[in-house]
Amino acid sequence: MSHDLHESLRDNVRILGDSLGRTIADDLGQSFVDKIETIRAHAKRGRQGDSLQQRQLIEYLRQLPERDLLPVTRAFNQFLNLANIAEQHYRARFRRVEDYKPGSQPALGELLGRAQQAGNSPRKLVETLANMRVELVLTAHPTEVIRRTLIQKYDAIDECLTAIESSEDYPERGARAQGRLEELISQAWHTDEIRHERPTPVDEAKWGFAVIENSLWQAVPDFHRDLDNLLLDTAGERLPLDAAPIRYASWMGGDRDGNPNVTAKVTQEVLLLGRWMAADLYLRDLEQLKTELSMWKANSALKAEVGDVAEPYRELLKRLLTKMEATRDWAKAQLDGRNYDGGPIIETRDQIYAPLLACYRSLCDVGLDTIANGALLDTLRRVAVFGVTLTKLDLRQEASRHAQVMEELTSSLGLGHYQEWSETQRQEFLLAELDSRRPLIPRRWECSAESREVIDTFKVIAQEHAEALGTYIISMAAEPSDVLTVALLMKEVGGQVSLPIAPLFETLNDLDHAGDVIDKLLALPGYRALAKDRQEVMIGYSDSAKDAGQLAAAWAQYRAQEALVNVCDKHGVDLTLFHGRGGTVGRGGGPAHAAILSQPPGSVNGSLRVTEQGEMIRFKFGQPDIALRSMEIYACAVLEATLLPPPAPEPHWREEMDQLASVAHAAYVGVVREDPDFVPYFRAVTPEGALGRLPLGSRPTKRRQDGGVETLRAIPWIFAWTQIRLMLPAWLGSGEAFSRRVEQPGGREVLQEMRTQWPFFGTYLDMLEMLLAKADVAIAAYYEHRLVDEPSLKALGKKLRERFERLEDVVLDILQQEKLLENTPLIRQAIDVRNPYIDPLHGLQAELLQRNRDADGAISPDLSRALMVTMAGIAAGLRNTG
Repeated sequence: MSHDLHESLRDNVRILGDSLGRTIADDLGQSFVDKIETIRAHAKRGRQGDSLQQRQLIEYLRQLPERDLLPVTRAFNQFLNLANIAEQHYRARFRRVEDYKPGSQPALGELLGRAQQAGNSPRKLVETLANMRVELVLTAHPTEVIRRTLIQKYDAIDECLTAIESSEDYPERGARAQGRLEELISQAWHTDEIRHERPTPVDEAKWGFAVIENSLWQAVPDFHRDLDNLLLDTAGERLPLDAAPIRYASWMGGDRDGNPNVTAKVTQEVLLLGRWMAADLYLRDLEQLKTELSMWKANSALKAEVGDVAEPYRELLKRLLTKMEATRDWAKAQLDGRNYDGGPIIETRDQIYAPLLACYRSLCDVGLDTIANGALLDTLRRVAVFGVTLTKLDLRQEASRHAQVMEELTSSLGLGHYQEWSETQRQEFLLAELDSRRPLIPRRWECSAESREVIDTFKVIAQEHAEALGTYIISMAAEPSDVLTVALLMKEVGGQVSLPIAPLFETLNDLDHAGDVIDKLLALPGYRALAKDRQEVMIGYSDSAKDAGQLAAAWAQYRAQEALVNVCDKHGVDLTLFHGRGGTVGRGGGPAHAAILSQPPGSVNGSLRVTEQGEMIRFKFGQPDIALRSMEIYACAVLEATLLPPPAPEPHWREEMDQLASVAHAAYVGVVREDPDFVPYFRAVTPEGALGRLPLGSRPTKRRQDGGVETLRAIPWIFAWTQIRLMLPAWLGSGEAFSRRVEQPGGREVLQEMRTQWPFFGTYLDMLEMLLAKADVAIAAYYEHRLVDEPSLKALGKKLRERFERLEDVVLDILQQEKLLENTPLIRQAIDVRNPYIDPLHGLQAELLQRNRDADGAISPDLSRALMVTMAGIAAGLRNTG
């Protein structure tokens, strides 16, 4: 990376930091800013290996008067958020979204050239991109710690940085931008960074729609325009008008798994919100087109449609505008609970697409191609991607909730107890009912409130156009009957709408049996007719890693995908894999390009669904330039995996992975499940208990409010370990596996061979390296020193840190490196720059946790808020939460 690129990033960090310093001085005085600077200096020198400075930092923090604790935490939290803005700005400006490995992300043009050299014809390239179906599923998992009002201010700060950089020849413009920057940073400082109430599922959906309005609405046509130009250069033709290689779906307002706040009423409201927002955005486009398309030359088809008028395009667009305004008014009336008595509304994508296409064809037919391929083409592309609802809404529910409906139904009808039947009996019953023409559910059936809610959800499906809805996902699926039950409920209650049904395999055992379950399912003739030779399967990353440890889970996910590809090939069924990835390594996160290319060959065959969660939505899609690059990365990776798939693993690599996963799994389970001190240690040393009070998302932190770690969701489980920098879920067990293998003859060599020749293993090691670099056992040790009294718990903590250090040594040995992240300087620099600002937050968090425990949770509101701010600040500094 060139010197001036680094300078650009450093300059912006300095500009933002200086402005924050002035804002704080204006509010609290220069003496307070001097305190902050003293803390930062201690932290910085402590990071350079000065143990005296480390002790002085802790002592200084502990002696701060209580009134200073909240503003100090806020200052460091705010600086880390500003540092993130500077880095985000840098990445957008220099098109570096995923600085992972130098040269690891080819530009799309370079990849198209390589694909042609490998024997793919220009036609094949166009067809592959035209038929590509990548769906990015926006989810509201509670990992976005920053309030929406602050995100909007941060976006405006980013715009100021752009204005300052481009004002070299216009000093007055630069001065105006600097003034606006100071104002925005002052606004941010005087805004509470912690929500006072949890967002509702509808709030989360509004946040998702805002990302589309503020960023993707612009980025999507830009992406297609760039793709068009590339294809014209390399293949001599454009992308078909209705092609949408990358689309968007959402779980916000549809994911009811373990979230009692997502009801059928909420789902209905979110669908209406999507219709209202889409109509509002299209109205802006149509008004612009009506202003611009003033031409009089038109083909006979358009003239026949609008009659003999002077401005045929405007006439057609006026009619479309009238319907679009009616659609917006209808959706608003529905949301307000009012009757709608206006004119006809737009129900389907084609009702927008067809008139616009008529205008496009007419312009081309009369030689006005330049106009056709301008703003009009952009709107056509938006319609192809966003439809009339902006996103397709997925629905997710636990398998046990469907089984409960069937149990109540069979009992009330005198047919027996569904829950007591064998799997074979369940399948026979469900298939017979699927084939039957008579209804199974009585019209006035009395059932429990839980079952009524499930039935009401299927009624919502029945009332919608299929294009508004995505996939119905069944979490904790384990048997074919779990899928058949949903198919039956859809037939009984869902009317004419039949959604794809995706079982979600998420525990180690379920992943190991995924291929068998789908094999049995596809062998059922009654199901094959319903599935129409397509099957979607969701692979769970978070819960499998929590269940088995990261290494064993990663290998189980890989094997499950291989088995599913083989099963669907055997049955002649098109498979779409849906990857339930989180933001962090411990939840399957990581750079998209590397992740996709590390999947088994054949598993990415032009189609892919993947979740984009929490703060990753903002990091990847929050601004048009970054969203554009993110879409290019996805298109690149899926195109490469489809046309230039990675090699299948060698048989001896499989054996190696089987052994490594077995050792790692045993080591992980030996601690997490079998050591009686583990749960008490987890509860004592991490902020897990306080985490439930942080109003992040609409979903409870636990599936059940009783029970131990096994009831905790994967997100807070990882959030808690991340806060103390031990990152335990992502590495525990790996050290034993690698150390044992390296000590055996030829072990190091075979691991190095797998690293360089097998993308799956290489990516796993790279992610582990990044994770180890973000972790810090000295900080974890300080939390333990401050918060843990029991000698047996301290002994466990010491063992865990020793395991971590052994793993770091063996990873460096395998990588043949002196230190972590030698080959990824931007990530290394980003961590180093942030550490002096994160370290004080760790010290303050440990102190506040101890005070909170001493006061039995009854600390003052200001101290409680300070504790929440430390969590938000550490999450911002590490660029992920859970």
